[in-house]
Amino acid sequence: MKEMDFEEMRNQFAILKEQLNKQEIVSDRMLRETMKAKKNAINSTKKLSYLCAALCLVFYPLNTLVNAWSMPFSIATCLMIIFCAIATHYIHKPVDELNFMRDDFSTVARVMAKFKKQYDNWLHYVTPALLVPWLLWAFYDFVWKNAPDDASPKMLAVLALPLVIGFIIGGAIGYYYHCKAVNAAQDIIDDISE
Repeated sequence: MKEMDFEEMRNQFAILKEQLNKQEIVSDRMLRETMKAKKNAINSTKKLSYLCAALCLVFYPLNTLVNAWSMPFSIATCLMIIFCAIATHYIHKPVDELNFMRDDFSTVARVMAKFKKQYDNWLHYVTPALLVPWLLWAFYDFVWKNAPDDASPKMLAVLALPLVIGFIIGGAIGYYYHCKAVNAAQDIIDDISE
């Protein structure tokens, strides 16, 4: 009798263990699918960066033809945009190489932490280092060179308004997509930690 009870308990443990393994597999697969969806948010940021770079590489030289910008400013801007596109590719490459359905969680967490750090470093250090001189040159090139000799400070402010508005709108869009990518990476790290 005891041997039969023991065998029945063993069978129940085996069934329970099988059910737990199935739940673990389903849970693991759901986590990986969630991470894959969050990777799409990161990739949308990269694609938007490339699209903006391509548009700028077309329109800045065209602006030179209508004398909105000087040729040296347009060339420097295009070189800066190419540099930023290459950096975007470099930062996103390890994320692109991840296979969320196959790679272990520690590798994914390490890559996401590095991606997040590089994105934050880019925002806090590289962006100001590139934008401050570029903006000063843009104001000089667009406002001072295009202003009449007898321009009042009020007229200069009006001429600068399109640059300021463009900078605010572009900065807000860039910051939104930066946060979107960084938050997606942090969500993946948090999901793995739980």
